[in-house]
Amino acid sequence: MDNAIIECVPNFSEGKNTGIINQITAAITAVDGAALLDVDPGKATNRTVVTFVGHPEAVLEAAFQSIRKAAELIDMRKHTGEHPRMGATDVCPLIPISGISMEETIVLARRLGKRVADELNIPVYLYENAAIQVGRKNLSDIRSGEYEGLAARLADPQWKPDFGKALFNERSGATVIGARDFLVAYNVNLNTRSVKKANAVAFDLRENGRLKKIKGKTVIGPDGLPVRIPGNLRFVRAIGWYIEEYGIAQVSMNLTNIGVTPLHIAFQEASKKAAERGMRVTGSELVGMIPLKCLTDAGKYFLHAQQRSAGVSEAELVRTAIRSLGLEDLTAFDPQKKVIEYVLMQKNNKTLCHLSLQQFSDELASESYAPGGGSASAFLGALGASLATMVANLSASKTGWEDRWVEFSEWAEKGQLLKDGLLRMVDEDTQAFDSIIKARGLPRVSEMDQTVREEAIQEALKLAILVPLSIMRRSIEIFDLIRQMAIIGNPNSVSDAGVAALCARSAVYGGFLNVQINVRGLKEKEKVESFMQEAKSLLETALANEQEILRIVNESISKP
Repeated sequence: MDNAIIECVPNFSEGKNTGIINQITAAITAVDGAALLDVDPGKATNRTVVTFVGHPEAVLEAAFQSIRKAAELIDMRKHTGEHPRMGATDVCPLIPISGISMEETIVLARRLGKRVADELNIPVYLYENAAIQVGRKNLSDIRSGEYEGLAARLADPQWKPDFGKALFNERSGATVIGARDFLVAYNVNLNTRSVKKANAVAFDLRENGRLKKIKGKTVIGPDGLPVRIPGNLRFVRAIGWYIEEYGIAQVSMNLTNIGVTPLHIAFQEASKKAAERGMRVTGSELVGMIPLKCLTDAGKYFLHAQQRSAGVSEAELVRTAIRSLGLEDLTAFDPQKKVIEYVLMQKNNKTLCHLSLQQFSDELASESYAPGGGSASAFLGALGASLATMVANLSASKTGWEDRWVEFSEWAEKGQLLKDGLLRMVDEDTQAFDSIIKARGLPRVSEMDQTVREEAIQEALKLAILVPLSIMRRSIEIFDLIRQMAIIGNPNSVSDAGVAALCARSAVYGGFLNVQINVRGLKEKEKVESFMQEAKSLLETALANEQEILRIVNESISKP
């Protein structure tokens, strides 16, 4: 989960006192790795919704510290507000963004719930995907009766908290913690001013659909409830409304499970249903921030619809999505401000991968120890993957090869994944070296300090070995792609496949040299033998692959 990102959206029962709100958010920003994205206080509701993201462990710590601070500063005995609530921290959902599954997020939510109950003596209920008990998935069911009814609820054995004692904490109330899917607020623009027409499309789309009527009368089912005609999209809520600022009607949607109904499917279905009713979708609008995957998946979808290779850069996928979804129909759309991963990247230190070639070369040539050969090896591997991917994309668009675009697109997408993974390792290798420097800089005042220092050095050395091993493994994977492009790819680019093989081999060899030099300081002989055995095997494989591919390339170039 090294590259995992989760989001946390706690709701605190204070929306008026900026001093209290600022202290709570300060507890979040004090945690290294947690990036505060938004603070939305409401005076009428007397409630503040905070959004922050980061690595799971950082987010978990920031969530706990914010709940602790809220318990110190908010007295529920004095709280009033229009929004339903039952605690100082009323609800705290964790949301997987990238590099982490819902199952892993559920584990994190339950860890947080247990810690809050154990250390802060606040009863905790689990909801949504993290719910353990039947009947506790829905937040409104858990919160029924609110703070004022909490003492009676805790006295009911059926409502024993999931974590903590069934004792009423008068000051802090109770907290509901869970794991849920990311919710995307998405509006589709129509070329009409009619709310009635927009609602008709909304009813076609939303999962809840519309009431079934016969001759104007609602049909009642055997259970005594109105019969509904479901809409076409699962996990979608929708309604039509008029936006006076732009003079258009929109279909406003909440996509509550983008894994089932992603952005591009909602857009396409809205376009289809609008056309059936004599309207046209002119574009769309995203409210708030979204995970990068929403746009890259959309980009791939629209490229495939055009029978074009989707094995292009992340930036091109995002551009394709913006154009195809019409996200700039009403206002400018800046992915640097709307994509969670990009916003997080800006808040953290810039990585080596985001330097220009000139800047990266200058940094590499400087007198600092890192970046060094390991980062250069990872970059060489990325170059090899990029060249092979280029051949795949050129082959996908080659005149006369139109019926093979799917085949080459699949190869190109594999190449992009390999490239992106190796680019991440450019920074990971530097970070691994920095961990050695940090460990060696620990003080040696006592015998105990010396032991701690030596253990830290050994762990840092292992990391500095595992990263170049990963570079070697990932670079080995490139050879399958290169070989195929040398054999079946556009013959005019076969020399590029040869250069790709040279880059991949150099990446593996560079990784080998880094493993070799770092195992010298490792004290566990079994580990040394294991690491070197794998490294030698990978190097032999790389050298054999390079020679085979260069033979294929040279034979192809030599043909008249």
